[in-house]
Amino acid sequence: MSQHAANAAEVPVQHPQPSVGTIAAHRTHTVAATVSDLEPDLDADLDGYEEEHEGGGAELPQGRFLDRERSWLAFNERVLELAEDPATPLLERANFLAIFASNLDEFFMVRVAGLKRRIATGVATRSASGLQPREVLDLIWSRSRELMARHAACYQQDIAPALADEGIHLIRWPELTEKEQARLFTLFRQRIFPVLTPLAVDPAHPFPYISGLSLNLAVVVRNPVSGHRHFARVKVPPLLSRFLEASPQRYVPLEDVIAAHLEELFPGMEVLAHHMFRVTRNEDLEVEEDDAENLLQALEKELMRRRFGPPVRLEVEESIDPYVLDLLVRELKMSDAEVYPLPGPLDLTGLFRIASMDQRPDLKFPKFVAGTHRDLAEVESASAPDIFLALRERDVLLHHPYDSFSTSVQAFLEQAAADPDVLAIKQTLYRTSGDSPIVDALIDAAESGKQVLVLVEIKARFDEQANIKWARKLEESGCHVVYGLVGLKTHCKLSLVVRQEGDTLRRYSHVGTGNYHPKTARLYEDLGLLTADPQVGADLSDLFNRLSGYSRRETYRRLLVAPKSLRDGLIARINKEVAHHRAGRPAYVRIKVNSMVDEAIIDACYRAAMAGVPVDIWVRGICALRPGVTGLSENIRVRSILGRFLEHSRVFSFGNGGEPEVWFGSADMMHRNLDRRIEALVRVIDPAHRAAITRMLEAGMSDGTSSWHLEADGSWTRHSADGDGQPLRHVQEMLIDARRRRRAQP
Repeated sequence: MSQHAANAAEVPVQHPQPSVGTIAAHRTHTVAATVSDLEPDLDADLDGYEEEHEGGGAELPQGRFLDRERSWLAFNERVLELAEDPATPLLERANFLAIFASNLDEFFMVRVAGLKRRIATGVATRSASGLQPREVLDLIWSRSRELMARHAACYQQDIAPALADEGIHLIRWPELTEKEQARLFTLFRQRIFPVLTPLAVDPAHPFPYISGLSLNLAVVVRNPVSGHRHFARVKVPPLLSRFLEASPQRYVPLEDVIAAHLEELFPGMEVLAHHMFRVTRNEDLEVEEDDAENLLQALEKELMRRRFGPPVRLEVEESIDPYVLDLLVRELKMSDAEVYPLPGPLDLTGLFRIASMDQRPDLKFPKFVAGTHRDLAEVESASAPDIFLALRERDVLLHHPYDSFSTSVQAFLEQAAADPDVLAIKQTLYRTSGDSPIVDALIDAAESGKQVLVLVEIKARFDEQANIKWARKLEESGCHVVYGLVGLKTHCKLSLVVRQEGDTLRRYSHVGTGNYHPKTARLYEDLGLLTADPQVGADLSDLFNRLSGYSRRETYRRLLVAPKSLRDGLIARINKEVAHHRAGRPAYVRIKVNSMVDEAIIDACYRAAMAGVPVDIWVRGICALRPGVTGLSENIRVRSILGRFLEHSRVFSFGNGGEPEVWFGSADMMHRNLDRRIEALVRVIDPAHRAAITRMLEAGMSDGTSSWHLEADGSWTRHSADGDGQPLRHVQEMLIDARRRRRAQP
């Protein structure tokens, strides 16, 4: 889904952070909890389980891991299935087509580009699934070709005709009326022609650089005097709207308007042919932090280099002239396997604009507006709720987008910024919006004299430039901005507020699964905990001190933190379920994540399942675990749910002998999350909160819920109707209905 030092050439100063005691040293105070109450004892009963099964027990079979790249392609196929489904509202189907295309772009820019780079440098090794790197690459090329053809066919044969039936016409230039063509010619002369730059290719003009993901016209012209043919490239301006409205609800691709007026760009020449093409490049970043004196400067340089990454995919119109295609392949130094001929129009991410139109709500999911969580609801409508007062009474479990982000997390930080009794705010920012009220609140807090520490992850993929901007803006306002630990991305979602309350310092905390991003909070499903619990506050203080200073703390009270304790902590709990099961006590493992790839976690699940423990995994994207294999994983079920909201929360639940243990946080089960990122899970201790999360997990895994089921061979089967053909309920619809019923209650 994306953010200032006073002088970029200077090394940003990382100010030493005062301790909680130092912040208020001028006031007489007591600490809200005694030291003994806060001592870490989280894993005292788990030490015997961390190493259990290591090197012991039955040997697990070869071939037990599914290929992660194939699994990712299967995930994007599920997105495509939503676009193909007639039961999905029509404009939402167009939106899913755009999501599929955007997903695949990023997959090629990162995963395929990285695989090609490793092969070229000789460092690629056999994958956990047993495939050689070249086999994986061939698989990607073959499978993505099939899916891209299906994607194009869905648009051409289904979505575009269906939209036309509803009065929304996506048409090509020849289908326009003369009046529409005349109107667009005027638009071309006034707003398009001035920004176009035709680039010739001949001995005096080398082949131009083709930027990644740009749409381009390959134009063949002839000099009528000499008779010589020439090649030229015209880039479609990316800042102009992709689909132009020729008349109400009749849209034509921008490239068609340019192509129809090429004579204006090449006066005196004969335009013989034109063909659309699009190049995808390696746009992953490589920053050697150990050698970078200034991470921010190093990243900015790498961002410039990103524009010139090697090409990894060439999309062309299937009608392209062989001469032009041969020229493109030769100049771009690409193989035939990397060429994808498709029916036009190319780049269906342009459908995002069509899908966002407001005139036809009947072609979208029914409107849902999140409400204020009932524990934060205003007592009197004339005044905003006192969030600190509410948190002193009880913890608040938030479930976005069903609970409003703006009246919970955002309001929490805005109230902290305005409160004169708040002494300090510490905050992680991984991704946030371009006009972020979160950033504004942090700036207001710093300008009012509060200690504000902001940990900005400037390496958040494809949001690097935006995050550099916010880092500088925050520094200029007086915030202490740090970039985390060398070699580790900071992905945890944490906020800490320190407030003077009489003679006492009290810490208020937020731990979540999603970014502090008000816009995506309306589209992403995430969990968050707002709490005044002293143990969580002490944990966040310790973790922020580790991130901003020097600390070797590896154990916490109510947190599991990667890269040190998170994987081992989860494996110990999975292993403990085996002991509970053998003793006849309730035992189960339930996991909800975006991706399930880490081999150690998967093997722990296999061993638990082999011992008889039921294991349920709810995954949105990649899953390398192979369920339903006799003697290995008969007791494992894997489900996937996609819908109007992007399932984004990460939850871990254990039967724990009848005393359920529930955790949630930022970590997916992938190497990068567990080994190369700072991630945090928080333990849920309120019985009502544990019960609510358990009900959600059970609903998502129920056979009565619409979902995809993963089979042992790695294929996914959609279950959207019951035995009588009646549609199954979607878990997101259930949660929306539950919120509406709650609001209707007096």
